[in-house]
Amino acid sequence: MSTTPPSRALSAEAPAGAGEPVADEGAFAFLRALGPRGRRAFAGAFGGYALDSYDYFTLPLTMVALAAYFDLDSGQTGLFTTVTLVVSAIGGAVAGVVADRFGRVKALLITVMTYAMFTVACGFAPNYETLLVFRALQGLGFGGEWAVGAVLVAEYASARHRGRTLGAIQSSWAVGWGLAVAVSTVVFTHVGDDLAWRVVFWTGALPALLVLWVRGRVHDAPRADVDRAQGDWKASFATIFRPGTAQAPGLLRITLFASLLSTGVQGGYYTLATWVPTYLKTERGLSVVGTGWYLTFLISGAFIGYLTGGYLTDKLGRKRNILLFAVLSALCILAYANIPHGANTALLVLGFPLGFCMSAIFSGFGSFLSELYPTAVRGTGQGFTYNTGRAVGAVFPTTVGFLADSWGVGGALVFGAIGYGLAALALLGLPETRGKELQ
Repeated sequence: MSTTPPSRALSAEAPAGAGEPVADEGAFAFLRALGPRGRRAFAGAFGGYALDSYDYFTLPLTMVALAAYFDLDSGQTGLFTTVTLVVSAIGGAVAGVVADRFGRVKALLITVMTYAMFTVACGFAPNYETLLVFRALQGLGFGGEWAVGAVLVAEYASARHRGRTLGAIQSSWAVGWGLAVAVSTVVFTHVGDDLAWRVVFWTGALPALLVLWVRGRVHDAPRADVDRAQGDWKASFATIFRPGTAQAPGLLRITLFASLLSTGVQGGYYTLATWVPTYLKTERGLSVVGTGWYLTFLISGAFIGYLTGGYLTDKLGRKRNILLFAVLSALCILAYANIPHGANTALLVLGFPLGFCMSAIFSGFGSFLSELYPTAVRGTGQGFTYNTGRAVGAVFPTTVGFLADSWGVGGALVFGAIGYGLAALALLGLPETRGKELQ
């Protein structure tokens, strides 16, 4: 007969709060609290989102070469980002429903394979129109991966550490971004521009290796598995748009304001993510290697910002963290876009706080959106609101693209600050959820 106490056996496979309490002190307490299965889920979601980021940035980092190869103007290159983000809304919403009906891990595998396959296909595009279609299809997987991975890990995480845990998952975006910059710098240094952009897209096959590992090692949280087996889960978009009644609260208000919040934050973010590499090369006259150094400061700030924001969202609350960094991000954009020509040292230094602030605001998203919705529609709600924000927020980088010829890229970047203003307003319609246990 086993002498292992039942509570100890349970805590090894379940999130904190499901069995014996685990130590919650120290920098890595959030990882210890996950348990073995939770840590594997964390690794799968971290790797998936890092490679999601890598495949996304294959476009911005090859934009100048693409424009020259296909003879494109700034409006046409901006359209690449628009179609990616608009189609990502469809992919994210569908992936959320799949996650609720069939499981988080199955949906994660589908999204990773989708964005990897179509990123590689972009490298074979013979013309602008084909590349535009492949990039749009890449958005189907790109849109779903984060929402599914965030829900998977959120259901393992304890309420005490959920902000830090999901903030750490968000930090993988900076890891993938940095890897993309390093690879593209090496490729463009040693391969001619006409072929280099294709090679960069072909390296987007890397996520296939992650899929092989996730299939055998990662599982949904036990509580989610039990709930799905015992309940009648019929997740649908209608559920998250159901208005409240006197007898039961609805989700319509939550969905509308969460979508507005996501629109503002991602409109600001993707304005910068899309156009800063082009801004550094065309208006600041930096080489590929020089641009890489400037982006290193930006990405380093982003990585630390994700981790710091995850800590602050647990300490200050979800709404206060988002409001703080919405204001700071808007101020950093305005400063970055107005640094005088010739003051490139200041541009280099300011890249760190810019990356820090525009990333720290995202750290609370995984926990906040997960806590706003009940288990049966958590994937649907999070997938829809986050990716609707991506789609509508795509208006911002597109606007910059069409105004760049007359305003200059630097001048048009101010539209990113408007996005952060919308995010601050959206917080007025959402409740604070810090400390909420997921049912």
